[in-house]
Amino acid sequence: MQRSNRLRIMALGAMACILSPPSTGSQQLLSQGMDVGSQQQLFNNACRTCHTIRAGDNRLGPNLYNVIGRKAGSLPDYNYSSAMRDAGFVWDEKKLERFIANPDEVVPGNTMKPYGGLASPDDRKKITAFLLSVARRP
Repeated sequence: MQRSNRLRIMALGAMACILSPPSTGSQQLLSQGMDVGSQQQLFNNACRTCHTIRAGDNRLGPNLYNVIGRKAGSLPDYNYSSAMRDAGFVWDEKKLERFIANPDEVVPGNTMKPYGGLASPDDRKKITAFLLSVARRP
């Protein structure tokens, strides 16, 4: 994909960021002192260009609804890279945080380009907590 097309896709994804009201899972995180708004904003800034949090709503990347506890590369309605399909693990919080930090280290040959990772351990934890809160929505 040409650089200009990738930039257009990233810009469109960034413009599509919409904050939703807090969920039951989000309320639990708030009661534990975690700022769900900042977690969602981090997700929007780092992930939302390619991923959604709605089941069945795949974009450039697969949806991340209930990603924790799901076998890597297993959504039936998404065309994963062979590297992700053959990864052979189930996503847990630690694996997801490592992947967010450096996708190529966790799944060599993945197709997450141009995303190269998120350096801040705190930000990675917040994104993971946000994805957990989304999974708990009724």
